[in-house]
Amino acid sequence: MSRIFGFLSLLIVLGVGFYIYTRQAQSSSQAAGADNPKAAVNVTGVRMDLMTIAQAERGYFASEGKYASLDELISSKSLTIQKERPPYTYEVETGSSGFRVIATRHGEDASGTPARMSVNENLEFASE
Repeated sequence: MSRIFGFLSLLIVLGVGFYIYTRQAQSSSQAAGADNPKAAVNVTGVRMDLMTIAQAERGYFASEGKYASLDELISSKSLTIQKERPPYTYEVETGSSGFRVIATRHGEDASGTPARMSVNENLEFASE
């Protein structure tokens, strides 16, 4: 009798765990600004690229005393990623007191993803 109770308890715990996991996966996709898992993965990759570019920009500022364009970061070997992750392309806007790295979506392959995402010198993300 105790084996049956233990087995049923295990099944209930597994069911609850699976339910919580699926709810978190859905909310993660929505928080990333995507309507499906493939788009969520793409948006997560773009956000990671933006963070990598922002970190390179901060490192460049620490060594050179100024912010750099995306081309300067790549040519100085401060950055090794591409200028795009389709359907997004990247650009950097710089000023004397900060920068903003922007990813802009091009084309109709939207899949519910944001049209633009950006990160600034304080590593604060924004989506449009």
